[in-house]
Amino acid sequence: MTAPRTAKIERKTGETDIALELNLDGSGRCDVACPIGFLSHMLASFCKHGLFDLSGSLSGDLEVDQHHLVEDTGIALGQAFDKALADRAGISRAGSFLYPMDETLARAAVDFGGRPFLVCELALSGAVPVTGSDAEIAAGKAPAAFQTDTVDDFWQGFAAGAKCNLHIDIIRGRSDHHKIEAAFKAVARALKAAVTVESRLGGAVPSTKGTLTT
Repeated sequence: MTAPRTAKIERKTGETDIALELNLDGSGRCDVACPIGFLSHMLASFCKHGLFDLSGSLSGDLEVDQHHLVEDTGIALGQAFDKALADRAGISRAGSFLYPMDETLARAAVDFGGRPFLVCELALSGAVPVTGSDAEIAAGKAPAAFQTDTVDDFWQGFAAGAKCNLHIDIIRGRSDHHKIEAAFKAVARALKAAVTVESRLGGAVPSTKGTLTT
């Protein structure tokens, strides 16, 4: 029986407090307490399409803005992948996926080669607007708009934490919501392919160098 590929990550700074528990071989369950509704939706989509189980809690200085919490969540999630993959022995290592979502087409490609690098071309236009009734908005009780410029920061943090090459492109699209969600789903599917254990490797590290961690 193979060892479970799981990881626990805690990240506490003067700006954020994050605790995550990841299972790479899960069923797509997401149980993360997150104060940003749109980010919570993206994490749930990510888990569902990657068949990853993720639980924990996120909090941060949202009185400043969303940047610190979104970026640090990406860092912590990437570190969880890195820790769960350990020496990366036996995995396929690389994966890619094209994900269509209505008018949007997203492409993601990843390589767990040990060298972090991000190319993220999402062509986003602004903020995903607030939701809620007119009365909630007038009373200041509606969920805040999601700052779409933080998406690049999330994936930059993820690539650094996971020590992977990650390329994300929106080939076409109109809605920022669709672009971001299609990107999360495409990345999840690419990651699922990359972390899949390849039986023909016989547990070997998939590199001519013999290592993917140095």
